[in-house]
Amino acid sequence: MDYPIYLTFKLIAIANQIYVKDANGQSLGYVKQKLLKLKEQVSVFRDDTQAELLYEIKADRILDFSARYNFTDASGARIGSIGRRGMRSIWKAFYEIFDENGNNIFVIREEKGWIKVLDGIIGELPLVGFLTGMFLNPSYIVSTPDGRPVARLQKEPAFFEGKFRLDDLEQLGTAEEKRILLSVLMMTLLERHRG
Repeated sequence: MDYPIYLTFKLIAIANQIYVKDANGQSLGYVKQKLLKLKEQVSVFRDDTQAELLYEIKADRILDFSARYNFTDASGARIGSIGRRGMRSIWKAFYEIFDENGNNIFVIREEKGWIKVLDGIIGELPLVGFLTGMFLNPSYIVSTPDGRPVARLQKEPAFFEGKFRLDDLEQLGTAEEKRILLSVLMMTLLERHRG
């Protein structure tokens, strides 16, 4: 993949949709979240024509704070998953990334938890809360379980859309890149109302 990778989505839309592009502006994928599902389900297509399905992300349980989201390719083969780390995620976003065998291979941590708290407070204020997307922009570090950083996801200032930039901090294999990209896509959908 040609980094940085950009994730963009409209804040005002009926169904959550994310456009994924590489550093050259080439489409890497189009993400669409299914509406009105008891178990969250997200489809990742080659582009916005939705002609070619690449991946599916499905929750393992119904509407649960600590659900695990499983990644499968177009043939249905499991390639990994992401799960929120329960109470640890209340103050600061914390997710774990697993391989196809359920081994914890990466974690995603929010870098500055105070941004989440400020966004929660200021975001509730009339008129002012609308502007939080311009100055409260969280960033997340993807690292190995022992703490070695491998990628960073940074929210960029925007008014009517969400813009995120994914940078690699270390050379990774194709399978790891896919798991990280699918994980930050799902995390972005879960954390999208912030910043």
